[in-house]
Amino acid sequence: MDEFEYNRVRHTVSGEETPRPGTEAAAGRPGIVKPLPPEWFIPRGTNAEMRWDTLRDSCTGFHTPTERFFVRNHTSTPVIDPDGWRLTLTGSGLAGPAVRFDLAELRRLPATSYSAAIECAGNGRSFFTTQQRQDVPGTPWTLGGIGVARWRGVRLAEVLHLAGLRPEAVDVMPIGLDPDYVTSDGRNLGHVRRPLPVSKALDDVLLAYEMNDAPLTADHGAPLRLVVPGWVGIASIKWVGTIEVSTEPLRSPWNTEFYRMFGPDYPQDGGAPLTRQTVKSVFELARGATLALGERHLLYGRSWSAGPAIEWVEVSFDDGRNWRRARLLDEPGRAVWTRWSVDWQPRYPGRHTLLARAGDVEGNTQPRVTPVNREGYLFDAMVRHPVNVV
Repeated sequence: MDEFEYNRVRHTVSGEETPRPGTEAAAGRPGIVKPLPPEWFIPRGTNAEMRWDTLRDSCTGFHTPTERFFVRNHTSTPVIDPDGWRLTLTGSGLAGPAVRFDLAELRRLPATSYSAAIECAGNGRSFFTTQQRQDVPGTPWTLGGIGVARWRGVRLAEVLHLAGLRPEAVDVMPIGLDPDYVTSDGRNLGHVRRPLPVSKALDDVLLAYEMNDAPLTADHGAPLRLVVPGWVGIASIKWVGTIEVSTEPLRSPWNTEFYRMFGPDYPQDGGAPLTRQTVKSVFELARGATLALGERHLLYGRSWSAGPAIEWVEVSFDDGRNWRRARLLDEPGRAVWTRWSVDWQPRYPGRHTLLARAGDVEGNTQPRVTPVNREGYLFDAMVRHPVNVV
C-alpha cells in the first residue's frame, strides 16, 4: 500500500454525518474580504462587479488578476483555516463509507491546469430593464460578473474514483462552507449547494486549490472550489467541504427554486436547471465615453461562449445598420473569452450607438432581444453601447 492509499484509508470515516472542521465566519468582516477600489469594482451588496472601463488602461492581459476578479456571494466570505479543513465525500453513490482528504493529500494527486471563465448566471441582468424595459429582480449586473483565470487542482473524477464511485451513481453535489443562506422571508436554506450529473463531474470539472499560479484567496473559494467550465457560475461551488454522491437524483434550492427559467417563453412549472452559459460581447470602454471627431480610434473588447470557441466578432457603429469584422487577438479557446480590436474614425459628431456581436464554432450567436425570464438569467442580446463624438 503506497503512502497516498494509506492516508486515504486512514481518513475513512463511518456513518453519514461527518464533521466539517476549519470553518470560521469572517468575524467583523461581513460580505467580502479583499479591498474593492472604486476604479476596479462596482459594489453590489455582498457582490462586487468588475469594471470594464478601466481594464484596457491597466493592461490586465488575458487572465483577470485575482485582486480584480468579480465576487459573487450568496451570504459572506468565510475565512477557513486550510490546515484544519477536510474534504468529505459521502453518500449512496460510493461503494463504502465516507472518505476524507486533507489539502496536502489532494496536492499529492496528479495536478491539472487550465484557463476557464467563471460567469454569474445573472451577468447582464440590468439590460433586461435598461434595454428591453422588462423589470426583473436580483443583482443588477451589467457585464462585469465574469472573469477568466488559470486554475490548478485535481480533477473531480480522480477524487471520485479514489473515494469508490459506484457505477450506479447519477448525481454529485458539492456543498459549500459559507454561512447558511436565509431568504428574505426567514427560510434557512442551509449551505449553498447544487448537484451535477456524474457525466459532467467525470468530464472536465476541477477541484481547484490555485488561481493564477497562487493559492486560492478567501473570496474566491479557499481552500478548495469547483471549476465547471462553460456552466453557470453557481455550479462552481466555492469553499467546498462536502461532496454528496448519490444513486438517486439530488435536489437543492439552487436547482429547483433558483437557477431555472420561469416566464412566458418557458414551461409553466419552469425550465430545466440552468447548465451552459450563452454568447456575450463587451467593449473595454466606458459607456458614454467621449471620442474625438475625425481621429482614428482603436477600440477593444472581449467575446465569449459557454464552451465552444468564438469564431467571429462583428462591430457596428450605427446601431446595427452596418457591420464590420473585428480582429481576433487570441487563438480562440474553449470556455474562455477572446479579445478583439477594431478601428473606427467617426465622421459625424453627436451620440453614436456601438454594438458588438459574436458567434461560436457551433453556430450560437447573439440576438437583438433576449426572451425575458422571471429572474433575469442568461442575458445574451447585443448590448447598446453609447458614446459621444465631439
